[in-house]
Amino acid sequence: MPVTAPSQPATDAELIARWQSGDQRAASALVERHAPSVARFAASLGVREEIDELVQDTFVRAFQSLESFRADSQLRTWLFTICKRLLLDRKRAERRRRDVAEIDERDAATEYDALDVMVGDELAERLRDAMGGLTDLQREVFSLRVNEGMAYAEIASAVGSTEGACRVHYHNALKAIKERLRDA
Repeated sequence: MPVTAPSQPATDAELIARWQSGDQRAASALVERHAPSVARFAASLGVREEIDELVQDTFVRAFQSLESFRADSQLRTWLFTICKRLLLDRKRAERRRRDVAEIDERDAATEYDALDVMVGDELAERLRDAMGGLTDLQREVFSLRVNEGMAYAEIASAVGSTEGACRVHYHNALKAIKERLRDA
């Protein structure tokens, strides 16, 4: 009896093509594959409430503009970019509605994030405090590298910077965090 090789999961490009041909299951497969990463990314940006809504809006926006997706980057990176833009749009709209000052960096760094699940409360709080001293860009690069395991090229695409600059931001963030944890 011949042994058949297990079938490989469809690539993102294959799923996109199937969805564009009318296969709704392909869209579901893309959401199942990437929604957890988009949710962790949103949490790393300080989102505490309505993460599911933000993830859903990210996919709605992605599916509406899928023809503009350039396959020279990974779909996950593109989804992170959409999520970040949606979050920035929401923050701007909220600021306009309430006419309040922007959230202080230290407040954003102490919000719930995916690290709370992985480490004990005390260590998580110390790490959040240490991250409070980072710039927004350093915190974002650090989170994408540590939480998502993204390569510097992917991070650069997601944050709109260069690979070299992202390496420097990550290095500086890591150094600052180590110093703050050592001094705490």
